[in-house]
Amino acid sequence: MWFAIMAQDLPDSLPNRLALRPKHVDRLQVLQDAGRLLLAGPFPAIDIEDPGPAGFSGSLIVAEFPNLEDATRWANEDPFVIGGVYQDVTVKPFRKTFPT
Repeated sequence: MWFAIMAQDLPDSLPNRLALRPKHVDRLQVLQDAGRLLLAGPFPAIDIEDPGPAGFSGSLIVAEFPNLEDATRWANEDPFVIGGVYQDVTVKPFRKTFPT
C-alpha cells in the first residue's frame, strides 16, 4: 500500500538539511530502485522552486510499504529525523487515484 510521509522542518534547519541531504537521498534512491517510490520532494519556504537561504518548510514522500508500522519505522529512521531537520512527521495511508 502507498503511504504519505509528511514532515515539517524545525526553524533554521537549512544547514542541517543541506549537510544530511546525501544520506536522505540515498534512502529515497533505494525505494526508487525497488519501484516503491511514487514521489518525493521538499516544500520551499517561499513560492519559488529554489528558495535559497529561505530554505524549506518540510517534505512529502509517497512510497509503498507493507503496512503503516513499516512506513512509520522507515520514516523515523530518516537522517532528517535523526539529525534534527524535521520537528514533526506524520505517516498516513494514501490511495493513488490519478493519474491512472
